[in-house]
Amino acid sequence: MNQQITGKFIAHKRKEKNLTQEQLAEKLGVSNKTISKWETGKCMPDYTVVKSLCEELGITVAELMDGEVSEEKSVRTYDEEQIMNLLKRTQDLEKQKNLLYGILLIVMGIALQALSHTLDGSGVKDFFSGLLLGISIAEMLAGVYVVGKSIAGQ
Repeated sequence: MNQQITGKFIAHKRKEKNLTQEQLAEKLGVSNKTISKWETGKCMPDYTVVKSLCEELGITVAELMDGEVSEEKSVRTYDEEQIMNLLKRTQDLEKQKNLLYGILLIVMGIALQALSHTLDGSGVKDFFSGLLLGISIAEMLAGVYVVGKSIAGQ
């Protein structure tokens, strides 16, 4: 599955149906910017709207994933339900991965902060202590942001 090819296919089918991005977005309950991101290959449609998108474009889920209309006699190894299940599981794993990255950033930030407290004394040690403290705070903030974004996306 290639996001660029799938995106071009979505744009092609949308234009075939004489729909603007805004009209398609309204029918699917998403923003026209979301449609634009799909069509440019920046992201894939969420599994919750894939079936509706396919219905609006008059294609199957398999055709959407392939980025082309399948021939009538082509044989599919997976049915649409299996493809949707796989798509859902893939997107869930991606969200979990982002959540773990955020937690890892927070833990590393805490470890750096603890390390910064062990470097007290001379001017050079104080400099490195302050540097580590700053990096640890930035890392923890980045972790909180990633975790928050991941949780909000669920």
